[in-house]
Amino acid sequence: MNRLAAVERALRAAPPHALLDIVAAALAEQYGAARVELRMADYAMRSLQAVEPVPLTTEPVMIHDSPQGRAFGSQEPYVVPDPHGHTVDVHLPVTIRGDRTGVLSVTMPEGRYAQALLPELRHVCEVLGHEILVAERDTDLYVLARRATRLTLAAEMQWQLLPGRACSRPEFSLGGHLEPAYAIFGDNFDWSVSADHLTLTVTNGMGEGIEAALLTNLAVNAMRNARRAGLDLSDQARLADQAVYAQYSGNAHVSVLLLRFDLATGEVEAVDAGSPRMWRLRGKNVDALPFDAQLPLGMFEDTPYTSEHFQVRPGDRFLIGSDGVYDATSSAGEKYSERALARALMATRLLPPAQVPGAVLRELASYRGKSPVDDDALVVCLDWYGRTGDGSRPGT
Repeated sequence: MNRLAAVERALRAAPPHALLDIVAAALAEQYGAARVELRMADYAMRSLQAVEPVPLTTEPVMIHDSPQGRAFGSQEPYVVPDPHGHTVDVHLPVTIRGDRTGVLSVTMPEGRYAQALLPELRHVCEVLGHEILVAERDTDLYVLARRATRLTLAAEMQWQLLPGRACSRPEFSLGGHLEPAYAIFGDNFDWSVSADHLTLTVTNGMGEGIEAALLTNLAVNAMRNARRAGLDLSDQARLADQAVYAQYSGNAHVSVLLLRFDLATGEVEAVDAGSPRMWRLRGKNVDALPFDAQLPLGMFEDTPYTSEHFQVRPGDRFLIGSDGVYDATSSAGEKYSERALARALMATRLLPPAQVPGAVLRELASYRGKSPVDDDALVVCLDWYGRTGDGSRPGT
């Protein structure tokens, strides 16, 4: 454990832009690593991009067809011995509280590798992930490694607004994704977790490009401001409604679904103010959850909003989609929400929530075929486990 502590100390003392150099030097000294490479998942979750001073210098590897991608997808170490028996490549997931960010690949002499080292190397990746999260306040290095091509300005604003792409706690696990990843407009999601509650909002600002991104930024930050002031869910919607109306005088609006989960009881408070919709997979049944539809934010001055409640059970899976998902049509003119969405939920039931949104959106792209894409699309997946007496996940 002394060498593990030495790597931790080196990482915590490293300059933000030098984390890879420091971890490579520490792993070489403590574990005999001959080569260390860090790759980050791109915004589309299709490729793993090398972290390097000049972005895109090294060829990316695909998540769905590479040893690194196997470690990323399974969230388990993937070991590849050299056919000649000289070295071993160890690919390890880098994940921060359930948010899959990338893969650290370590090449070691065959004589220095042992399976017993994997827990230590995984711990190094955990520390590295948290240090990257902190370092992103001070450097663009890791953000640049996430993009396979240039983002539009609207997409840059929307990705920076997100809290992450996944989050896990003993009571739940969730993941979200946006497409087209490099040119999104008004779709967004946000969450906050306290000791007792998960607050989740899914947002769809009207319009395109910068106008949609600015509108969504205003609404999301207004809801955050209200939440952090301790207001209840209906008042969060009311404050955001007032902020949007004050800025746009009813000429622009934001659709939003606000949800607040009680982590101890599974009771959910909901405010439906527009178009994002929610489906539940319980056992073998997929059901759309009907809410009392209320006006989108910003349409009129001082719109009142009321909450409604429902109960979730351990084992429930929920999928929330924007209108770019459920209103998408096939070449035959059938809406995705009529039958295909339920089939996609059933087909992805064995995937963890972090992987479901991307899988559904890929299936949606196939479903649309050559139909023109005139809207961005958002999917959030939430698995509910509930809380046992000691706060742990049931069955663990």
